[in-house]
Order: sequence, then C-alpha cells, then structure tokens
Amino acid sequence: MDTDTETAPPADAVPLTARKRSWLAFLPAIVFVGVAGLFLISLLWPVDPQKLPSMLIGKSAPQITLPPLEGFTDNGAPVRGITPADLAQGKPVIVNFWQSSCAPCVAEHPMLIILAEKTGVPLIGINYQDPAAGARRFLNRYGNPFSAIGVDASGRAAIEWGVYGMPETFILDGKGTVLYKHIGEITPEAMDKILIPIIAKAR
Repeated sequence: MDTDTETAPPADAVPLTARKRSWLAFLPAIVFVGVAGLFLISLLWPVDPQKLPSMLIGKSAPQITLPPLEGFTDNGAPVRGITPADLAQGKPVIVNFWQSSCAPCVAEHPMLIILAEKTGVPLIGINYQDPAAGARRFLNRYGNPFSAIGVDASGRAAIEWGVYGMPETFILDGKGTVLYKHIGEITPEAMDKILIPIIAKAR
C-alpha cells in the first residue's frame, strides 16, 4: 500500500539559522583573543619604529606653505613661516615635527639645538596641532633652534609627510629630496652616528 510519509528531523537537529546565531555569539570572543594575541606579540617582539618604511625616502619633500607661529619672536624679530623654497636651499635642511605637549619633544629639544650648532644647516620646525600659547611657552622655556616655524593646525602637513607621531625629523638635500627619516626622540648617539654623517655626506 502506497502512503505519503514525511521523514521527521532527528531530535538533535539544529536549524541552520540557529547554528549561525550560535557561531556569531562566539565572534566577539574570537576577535578579543586575536587582538590580545597581537598585543602580546608586540610586547614580546617590539617593532623598532626606525624600521618602519617611509615612502618619501629618495623623493622630493611635499611642497608645503605654513603660516608662522602667531606672536612668536626671537631676539625681538618675528620668526617666519614655511614656504616650498625653505626645503630646497641648495644645502641640506633638517625638518622637525614637534608639539609642546609631547614629552619626547621636550627630551630631544636640547639635541636639536646642538644639532643646529654642530652642522650649521637650517632647522625648520613644524608645530603640529598646538595652541599658539603653548607652542610659544615651549620655545621661550627651552630655546628656539628653528630658522623658520610653520604651524600645522589641521594636521594636513603631517599626513602628507607620513608622520606617525611626535617628534619626527627629516633630512633633506639641497634639492629638497628626503634622505632620511628619524622617528621619535633624537638621542646623542643617533645624532652623532646617524644624522650628522648623513648631513655631512649631503653637503
């Protein structure tokens, strides 16, 4: 005798949608474990920031025009802002991104003064997203090694230069080509063994 029968699903069968929801419930935990793992790896095997690549090496520095630091004078004379001509002066140029609230910037500032004195090359400062009053206090307190200071209020210049964080320093040749990028605080060792030799060779 022919009869139409329907096969009942096994008692332990779980609908597909329910299984999908069950898997999604574990997704936050999976993501957390992945992020925690990456954090642990970064602690155990930290990356040297100096080994981070810079797309600017060997290329012309971004052409920027930045206004001067409002109200800042050096020996009674206003310190000018930055134009593209400042980056190609026919001799090496040092460009330093800094911020008054940046502790490593405070620590490296004496090195900038010494570097400018030892090399005699122009040191161009780019003040990153700082209140003018804070930047003026910083320079009045620690000294001004810069021949020109441009204010990057919007952060656009830092983006164009590929800056990761404050401070960062670039060495340019006389044609405005980027020769070297130093990420983080300049130490006496870095100044003597890396920056000064590169500047001397660029002459």
